[in-house]
Amino acid sequence: MQDKTTQATRQAAGNNPSQVVSADLIAVVIAVADGEPRVLTVAQAGALPSGPFELGHRSMQSGLRAWVERQTGHPLGYIEQLYTFADRDRTGDERVQISISYLGLTLEEQAERSPTHGWQGWYDYFPWEDHRAGMPHILPDILMPRLLAWADEAEDMNMRRDRRHRVAYAFGLDDRDWNEELVLQRYELLYEAALVAEATRRSDNGSPLSIPGRTMIADHRRILATGIARLRTKIKYRPVVFELMPPAFTLLQLQRTVEALAGRLVHKQNFRRLIEQQDLVEETGETVSETRGPPAKRFRFRQTVLAERTVAGTKLPLSRA
Repeated sequence: MQDKTTQATRQAAGNNPSQVVSADLIAVVIAVADGEPRVLTVAQAGALPSGPFELGHRSMQSGLRAWVERQTGHPLGYIEQLYTFADRDRTGDERVQISISYLGLTLEEQAERSPTHGWQGWYDYFPWEDHRAGMPHILPDILMPRLLAWADEAEDMNMRRDRRHRVAYAFGLDDRDWNEELVLQRYELLYEAALVAEATRRSDNGSPLSIPGRTMIADHRRILATGIARLRTKIKYRPVVFELMPPAFTLLQLQRTVEALAGRLVHKQNFRRLIEQQDLVEETGETVSETRGPPAKRFRFRQTVLAERTVAGTKLPLSRA
């Protein structure tokens, strides 16, 4: 991890020894509460918890944990390195900013409100990503017309063709399926087309044609998109969803959590069959009333499942609806 960051820093600085380079540690901390995925934010929901990597930090992870707890009062549990960004042209100055991001997962019961920080629904930042109730209206009504117009504004035919292909691939056009994992690719296209406010902060071309979606400082929304994409991919082959569940839960609660993260519905019977076939959970002997029907059984994850499923993981049957 240290080596990767050192290499990225050297590449960003290039051959100019006087180049100012700084490294920020940024946390994408996710919880699921009331059936909605939430992200831990600061600065009136306009930033992710972050802080510079300092010489006094024992490691980057310890530095990240210190900054998050200092800014939010929230201790970090499970974390993993997400990505390292080093793009000078997106910072707006001559300073090379290295952003070292981490993904953290926490339990729903810990996602409480505080005067020092806030938990925000991640679909507030990416309203086009929630397809649980079908295609959101923002796609055909706003995004697609503007993206296709941007594609047609390209200088030559090859560039127009390339842009249209990228839009179709990322947003599921031309008989392509919607791929919930392409969160970052979709945001990057919107950035390139100057349809998000972050892309127009340095522009002198007048008022931006901004689209709905809460903005963030610097590249924080881009980093959040990266975290969402990583988690959506990972829940299909690693049982990380366990980190987001309370000690005891019903299968419906587990299903709703997976759907919230994926932004897609799952086939109920297939989902439950796969959970049982893969021996991921065990009954607690307790029941709880969830609906008008009979009481639902409560389950817990088997203690050995994290070690056993590091390779095989889970396969979640996402609906094509």
